Amino acid sequence: MEYRELGRTGEKISTIGMGTWRMGTHGSPAERASQLGVLKRGIELGINLIDTAEIYASGRSEEIVGEATEKIRDEVFLATKVAPGHLRYDDVIKACHGSLQRLRTSYIDLYQVHWPDLSVPIKETMAAMEKLVADGSVRYVGVSNFSVKETEEAKASLAKNEIVSNQVYYSLTHRDVEADVLPYCERENVTLIAYSPLDRGSIVNSIPRAILRKYGMAQAQVMLNWVTRHDKVVAIPKAASVVHLEENAASVSARFDQAEYTQISEA
Repeated sequence: MEYRELGRTGEKISTIGMGTWRMGTHGSPAERASQLGVLKRGIELGINLIDTAEIYASGRSEEIVGEATEKIRDEVFLATKVAPGHLRYDDVIKACHGSLQRLRTSYIDLYQVHWPDLSVPIKETMAAMEKLVADGSVRYVGVSNFSVKETEEAKASLAKNEIVSNQVYYSLTHRDVEADVLPYCERENVTLIAYSPLDRGSIVNSIPRAILRKYGMAQAQVMLNWVTRHDKVVAIPKAASVVHLEENAASVSARFDQAEYTQISEA
């Protein structure tokens, strides 16, 4: 597994992480056991970044992540997110404590604002984030779905901490962030966490066959390799099965050359 620095923290996180949207929702004990198996297999393969949120499956996503990682807490890097409806100072504190309980841990490695809320001053939200860091409940502060301007406002609102990451929608077929968010992250040493890097399952079929054959990769693997071609980008695909998880983990086992990345982009 390939690892990259989170922001400028010195913390190493896996280039391919595990997203958990809708995880925790299951129709049978067997399906739940399968979800736990995916998480545990990912950790075995060296994936240490696990991303969740308090709103995923109404908190059940955090619960299953907590169950999977409780006995190996120091081996994983847990990232979760506070909901946009909980950005008032007291609400942030309360939401964090709820996530801590569901995750079965005393600290969150990366606590992110899930979406900006223009009705709540960002200074108020960031004051709560800094309180959580000071208390030891949170290690690092991040944002999600923030524009460059919003990220700058959040950054300016922090007195003692930095914005270390921005989690945004980024894939081979959804490249809006390349206009300004990605260049900003590279310039300011902020990690871009790409969610839906497989475009919610819309796997492209136009990737040059020569590249697929040369590297022995499936199209989804090429998509993950492509989206993480920048050093400041990590990706958090969700895997529905151990087989898919293993494919995701192997997607960065080799790197394409620049001409091949250009071919993929143009295709």
